[in-house]
Parts: sequence; C-alpha cells; structure tokens
Amino acid sequence: MASLKALKVRINSVKSTQKITKAMKMVAAAKLRRAQEAAQNGRPYAERLEAVMASLAGRVGGVGASPLLAGTGKDQVQLIVVATSERGLAGAFNSNIVRAARRKADELIAQGKTVKFYIAGKKGRVLRRFFPDAILADHEMGHIKTVAFDDARAVADDLIARFLKGEFDVAHLFYSKFVSALVQEPMGIQIIPVPMPAKTAATGAAAVVEYEPDEESILAELLPRNIAVQIFRALLENAASEQGSRMNAMDNATRNAGDMINRLSIQYNRTRQAAITTELVEIISGAEAL
Repeated sequence: MASLKALKVRINSVKSTQKITKAMKMVAAAKLRRAQEAAQNGRPYAERLEAVMASLAGRVGGVGASPLLAGTGKDQVQLIVVATSERGLAGAFNSNIVRAARRKADELIAQGKTVKFYIAGKKGRVLRRFFPDAILADHEMGHIKTVAFDDARAVADDLIARFLKGEFDVAHLFYSKFVSALVQEPMGIQIIPVPMPAKTAATGAAAVVEYEPDEESILAELLPRNIAVQIFRALLENAASEQGSRMNAMDNATRNAGDMINRLSIQYNRTRQAAITTELVEIISGAEAL
C-alpha cells in the first residue's frame, strides 16, 4: 500500500495536471470560434471554384489542354498529400487523417499503383514508419500561427512544379473537415488533375463556354489558383478541427483527472484512518501493559 506522503504527492501532481488541461481547454475554446468562422467563410469560394474547374474538366480537353486539367494520360504514380497539425494533444484529430490516408494508400497499392506521400505538418511524419521509402517531400508548417493563403500557395507551387517534372501523375489531398466541435470528418479529394464530374463523364454532355480574353490565359491563372484554394480550404478546416478536437480531449482529460483525484482522496483517507487506528491500538495496548 502506498504511503500517505506518496499519495499526497500524487494527488497534488494530478491537481496540477488538471489545472493545465482546464487552461488548454479554455484556450482551445477561444481559438475554436475564430477558426470555425474562417473555415465556414472559406467554403463557398472553394466549393464554387471546385465546381467550375470540374465543369471545365468535362468540357475542355484534347491536344493542348493544360496537364493540370487533362492530366498526364496515366495514373500509375499516385501522390497522397497529408495535411496535419504541428502540435499534438488534440485527441484523434491527426491519427484519423493519417489512418484515412493509409487506407487510400493500401487501396492504390492493391490496384498495382505506385504510392508516394507529401507530408504537410509534423504529425504526418508518423507515415515514415509505415512507408519509409515512399515519402516524396516533408513540408514544414511550424511557422504558421494563423492560416494564410500564402502558406497554401507555397505548397501548391511545390506540388505543381513536381507534377510538371513528372514525379507523380495524380495527387490526392487528405485533411479533416470541421462539422462541429464534437465531430471532425477525415476527407480525401483529388486536386491534380482536376477530377472529371461523374454526370459529364457518363452522358458526354457539353455546353458552350466562352473565354475572355482567351482560354489559355484564364486557365493558366485559374488552375494553379484552384489547387492553392483547395489546400487553403484544407488548412482552414484543419485549424478548426484541431481546436475542436483539442477542446474535447482536454475536457475529457480534466474530467478524468477529477475522477482520479476523488479515487486517490478516498484511498488517502482510508490509509490515514488505518494509520490512526493502528496508533490508537498501540497506545491503548501500551497503557494496559503498564
């Protein structure tokens, strides 16, 4: 049985941990509101631009079309971009993204594809343990305090440069979509080349699309921007999901610490009562012996 001193030290230690987790919960809750607003405000533009690019992918093609729109003509080398956070203590936020990326990788490998990974965020480096020879790049995001479009554009420019060099044929982006403070869903979308819309591919329907000033200049601007915008949306969704997951994790940790303090306090009181009873018995026995 633990001594009274050891139990008291442990109780004080758990109380200190409880104060830390409670403070982290409050900080995450304060950051969550701003991150949630940013994620929700960024969705309409990203979704609309994604729809426009998908429409163009179904109606523009042939010789001379941009590789970002038409692809390379093959899909043997698949790149999985894994966007995670730089910090831990966020519950299952990072592990859910990594798990979804691993499932996608296993599916592609089973189809005979070559899989590579592009890691954006420290917590995605756990993939090195499972795919040590498949890491194409590791993009450090540690300088980011607030998500900015320039950060997403830097990742997008790097991906586009690698794509044009022929390092991969298709790129998928994995991140966590913010649904609520309690729910964050890992998501995977194709960002390079622009995916063909299902209904257009099935029916072959076409529409007249007019470009002003000209098709080449517009697509040259829109295609790289679309990739940057989709990555920017993923970073915004991740920021909100991370804070929501951290708030829940710290709330659970605070409550668990409270339960542990109660159990240790009961054990401490029982041990103290047993020690007092033993001392009284010894005193009475000594008095009777005299």
